[in-house]
Amino acid sequence: MIKFAYLINRVDGMTFEEFVEYHRDRHAPLFTSIPEAKQYVRKYTVSHPVPAENYPAPAYDGLTEIWFDSWADHDAFFASENYRLRVHPDEAKFIDQNSIGVMVTEEKTVI
Repeated sequence: MIKFAYLINRVDGMTFEEFVEYHRDRHAPLFTSIPEAKQYVRKYTVSHPVPAENYPAPAYDGLTEIWFDSWADHDAFFASENYRLRVHPDEAKFIDQNSIGVMVTEEKTVI
């Protein structure tokens, strides 16, 4: 399993609340509506910071995780016409493209 974690910030002029609403209620349903999401993606989550006393302020406004069984599935998903023409253009509406942090991982369960 190959896991991608995208740490994202909102575009200038968008409030945090607007960002969360757009990410959860507009972009996520768009992402999951394309057939390639059902075909290639094993898990897709969107997360947003919550108040956490005694912890530092969050460095990002959101986190998107996308899991694939293989690099071939990853490549097929991101090369698909539906992703390229429908989903990808929507990202610029709410994500600051210049501040994205990415981590590619393989999970090892410890406990």
